[in-house]
Amino acid sequence: MTTPEEPTPYLDDEMRHLLARFQADVRPLEELQESLDAVRGRGEAADGQVRAEVTPTGALGGLRIDPRAMRLGADALAEAVLAAANAAAEDLAAQMTGLMTTGLAPFADEVRRFTRE
Repeated sequence: MTTPEEPTPYLDDEMRHLLARFQADVRPLEELQESLDAVRGRGEAADGQVRAEVTPTGALGGLRIDPRAMRLGADALAEAVLAAANAAAEDLAAQMTGLMTTGLAPFADEVRRFTRE
């Protein structure tokens, strides 16, 4: 994308100004997208012996099982893994909600204006 500092010989001054303004308006949304892409949800279970991390796509991005958790038995360990993954998903959802609320707040007036028209 052309930045306002780069010459654009085919654009007149008014178009350059509009382009620069548009790029400035869009930058907060690009930053929001970058933040959403980078967020990770984290959760744990079995007194911290099982820790999970999920990515914004909902995929399991990491799983740490403390060797002491092996004493839980297969069924209890499986339940702990699911509990940690579910806690991580809840953490991710809360973080994303917070990011979206904060990131879109500057655009709230515009959204209201469009929904009234």
